[in-house]
Amino acid sequence: MKTRMMTLLMCAFFFSFGKSAQAAESWDMAIAYPPGNYQAKSAEQFAAEVAKATNGEVSVKVQAGGALGFKGPEMLAAIGDGLVPIGTMLLNQQVGVEPLLGIASLPYLVSTSTEMRIITELARPTYEKIAAKHNQKILYIIPWPGQNIFAKPEIRQPGDFRLLKIRTVDRNGSDFFRELGASPAQMPWGEVVPSLATGVINSVTTSSSSGVDGQFWDFITHCYLVNWQSNFDMVTVNLDQWRKLTPTQQKSIEDVARKLEPEFWKAAEEEDASKLKLLSDKGIKLIEADAKIRDLMIEKAKPAWEEFMTKVPPAREIIEKYRAATKK
Repeated sequence: MKTRMMTLLMCAFFFSFGKSAQAAESWDMAIAYPPGNYQAKSAEQFAAEVAKATNGEVSVKVQAGGALGFKGPEMLAAIGDGLVPIGTMLLNQQVGVEPLLGIASLPYLVSTSTEMRIITELARPTYEKIAAKHNQKILYIIPWPGQNIFAKPEIRQPGDFRLLKIRTVDRNGSDFFRELGASPAQMPWGEVVPSLATGVINSVTTSSSSGVDGQFWDFITHCYLVNWQSNFDMVTVNLDQWRKLTPTQQKSIEDVARKLEPEFWKAAEEEDASKLKLLSDKGIKLIEADAKIRDLMIEKAKPAWEEFMTKVPPAREIIEKYRAATKK
């Protein structure tokens, strides 16, 4: 009897151990930005909270700085195909595959933090459908500070845009700056600093955070505060990996993401002010754009809204609701 009891206990132990071991998951998280960037810091906080909430059963290892070899525009496919289980992607870099993901980055459509929240709330159900189509689940979305123009040439009047060989992130940006008279070059972040160093480009449109990451003071003299575009990063997980988790683990991770997302948005708002000050301290001149320049940019921007709605019909309802809510 004792022998039979010991056997049953040992079987129960090994069954429990095996079940626990089977439930444990370790994920590499792909991030293109360097470790000091606030997007990478947010990911580190998320990873720590996930480990705590799941009692270590799910481990997320943040691989910042493009350590896994995936460039920004490749992330939608890389996560969907399971080449990496979880990662962060810049939405407007995915427009070659899913054009609607560029909706919030249309020039001068979304400018303030309030407007960022409104467009995200309206577009998120569609984002979720797109993610599911590509075998992914959205965990959280974080905004970037507004896009400004970092330039070596001075922009004193509208005609000076022709002096810019400017890095852009997406087609929206390339089309916009081409309309302004500049020569745009669309490229992922990893190519920006080498291109500045070799003179391939002499200007960049990006956020204050990226300006600091790239140490633009080594190449650039001016930052024009035009806030012409809003960009967002979206963190998604491969659905095959997600389905390996127990319902309890899934709920714990969803709860972490839901709790942290508002904190990450607040961090993004604080990020801009601190990084602009650092850029100024390093010698970059922060310049409010001349009224004539800003008026020209807005004039060139608005036709892109209608063109986008024509090319991407599902965007029309979102943009019309957004404009009604923001009175734009």
